[in-house]
Amino acid sequence: MKHLTTQVAIIGAGPSGLLLGQLLAKQGVDNVILERVNGEYVLSRIRAGILEQGFVDLVREAGVAERMDREGHVHEGVEFSIENERYRIDLKALTAGKTVMCYGQTEITADLMNARQAAGLPTYYEASNVQLHDVASNEPYVTFSFENEEYRLDCQYIAGCDGFHGVSRKTIPSDLKKEHERVYPFGWLGLLSDTPPVHDELIYAKHSRGFALASQRSETRSRYYLQVPLTDKVEDWSDEAFWDELKKRLPEEVAQNLVTGPSIEKSIAPLRSFVCEPMQYGRLFLVGDAAHIVPPTGAKGLNLAASDVATLYKVLTRAINDGDEACVQQYSEICLRRVWHGERFSWWMTNMMHDFGDVSTYGTDSHTFSRFMDSEFSYYLTSESGKAVIAEQYVGLPYEDPK
Repeated sequence: MKHLTTQVAIIGAGPSGLLLGQLLAKQGVDNVILERVNGEYVLSRIRAGILEQGFVDLVREAGVAERMDREGHVHEGVEFSIENERYRIDLKALTAGKTVMCYGQTEITADLMNARQAAGLPTYYEASNVQLHDVASNEPYVTFSFENEEYRLDCQYIAGCDGFHGVSRKTIPSDLKKEHERVYPFGWLGLLSDTPPVHDELIYAKHSRGFALASQRSETRSRYYLQVPLTDKVEDWSDEAFWDELKKRLPEEVAQNLVTGPSIEKSIAPLRSFVCEPMQYGRLFLVGDAAHIVPPTGAKGLNLAASDVATLYKVLTRAINDGDEACVQQYSEICLRRVWHGERFSWWMTNMMHDFGDVSTYGTDSHTFSRFMDSEFSYYLTSESGKAVIAEQYVGLPYEDPK
């Protein structure tokens, strides 16, 4: 067995793990990343594209913002369409200048991969049989297989950035964690195409036929979503059927400008809310999807992972460089405060924008629930104070620094 040593072992080479590694390296903290798949597969994952102001600032702090600042599209507002009636939320005006940026998760990941490779920081792709050991002790370690060799990686701390199905959360004893989950009775059918976006800002559309979202990745690449039953399969939807249905759900004057084309990627994602408490166990810290999942309606998934990274790199830097090991005990508490805000906002947006059909929701029949949501709309989309609440949440709540 080959022996390796580092200060922080990072499990997972998605954007969370790579961003954490980059920030730690800038502070002189050694780290090694282990990833179960190859880099090409990581980059093939089609995910979020709306970055909160705090995430944008964090990428700049990591020194990997050159292409993002050059190619990313700043959005100063977001639009809601309710049965063809349009409402714009002026994010910049309502949040004292804060905005969001449209820049795909795949692009962020590629930039971070390139920066890590250029810096010569160690990453083991296609590492199999990854197991975490003695994480509750002062001497945790990780074992894994790589290129037909067995490895032991000794470290001071472990960051679990390996997603919902990864090994990290499973390492925490079941009697020491509490998991909260809600599964929604529908999914999102997403289509990616090399066509210009139908609008220069995102449009969230509530329609009697179901929810739709007009999003984008760049000035020439668009991402669209339709609410579909969980029983639907991608094969049920031709490109032509998707475009036809999207036109019916978008505002009429917007649909007239829709440019269609062949799909690059099409997939159906189920929606759920999930939180694991606590987010740390001994010297193991859960980051991003390993600890929490949100429905994508509020554009919070990747952004919550980024705020986890912001907190973790600060406490680990203090623990390792300054000897303040006690500060790491703040991690879970700080992260969960922001996580629950993001979960609530995503849950609220999902409830407001989707058709729940005949499903009984929160102890009420579907008609009563729909009336409650109509009341929500009448306040939040027509009053300045209501729009300010949406804007503050959408651009992202401030990051909380450890004490």
